[in-house]
Amino acid sequence: MAFTRRKTLTHLLPLIALTATCGMGSAQAQGDYPSKPIRIVVPYPAGGGTDTITRLIGVQLSQRLGQPVVVENKPGASGILGNDTVAKAPGDGYTVLMGITAVVQVPALYKKVPYKLSDLTPVSQVAKSADLLMVPRSSGVTTLQQFVDKARAAPGTLNFGSYGNATTSHMNGERFKQKAGIDITHIPYQGSGPEVQALLGGQLSLAFVDVTAAYPHIKSDKVNILAITGAHRHPALPQVPTMTEAGYPALAANGWFGVFVPASTPRAIVDKLSAEVASIVKSPEVSKRLTDMGLVPVGSLPDEFKAEVEKDAAHWKSVAEATKISMD
Repeated sequence: MAFTRRKTLTHLLPLIALTATCGMGSAQAQGDYPSKPIRIVVPYPAGGGTDTITRLIGVQLSQRLGQPVVVENKPGASGILGNDTVAKAPGDGYTVLMGITAVVQVPALYKKVPYKLSDLTPVSQVAKSADLLMVPRSSGVTTLQQFVDKARAAPGTLNFGSYGNATTSHMNGERFKQKAGIDITHIPYQGSGPEVQALLGGQLSLAFVDVTAAYPHIKSDKVNILAITGAHRHPALPQVPTMTEAGYPALAANGWFGVFVPASTPRAIVDKLSAEVASIVKSPEVSKRLTDMGLVPVGSLPDEFKAEVEKDAAHWKSVAEATKISMD
């Protein structure tokens, strides 16, 4: 019996040593991370808000990690192309996604999406965004209720602008129409820039404008700001009520920018990236830059961001179903 145990142990020792060596190799590989350049995929064109934020974070991340950080723009199909690129990349921490709220909206808007939300692991929420509900000052409307009353008195005569079909602003606008019981026509634009110009030119009755695009105009004498989407009032606009405060809690979700990696990425690498990104976001320089863009800096832990991603995925799915907005 003793001989059998000794013989068995003799056979097992090489396997135990090999397993330990592999484990040490894996731990060492994660401990050495990063040892080569990191690619951050932006699923939108260069020059936009997501691109600007990514490059701001990328410069700081490169300095902290001691490796080049390359920003790669892969626009197309409402961000699907870039999101899918990262979802299918090796989970080694060298391919990272700077995503926006569309990451969780797309599965609710398209019947066929090449990736699942579970293919991506949330790393850190960088900043929160929101839509401002703005009207031309020439309209004489100063409160959301005044706009609703005006729309109810003349069904089908007013409109609302969005920064594109199936965008957050479009979804918010259609949900607002339903909850307010009003008939206003949706006018989509190719981005926030043209939408803002149409509002300033008096071509829109109402516009749901991304706060980053609206920010340079918040003190303009050509517009009135009636409300803001999201859970809280904006620090720079403390006098502007949230949609919840105005009686529309269905529009309480914030937009956001956040970092993701492939789901197969080891937790040690996720935690390291999260700590660095969160620290960068909370640094005085980056925090000020984000604030100056009209955003609210966050810098969250992976589990915190994951909880918000899951909550928002359920929210936008319900909005898409209620409004029947679809890209198929």
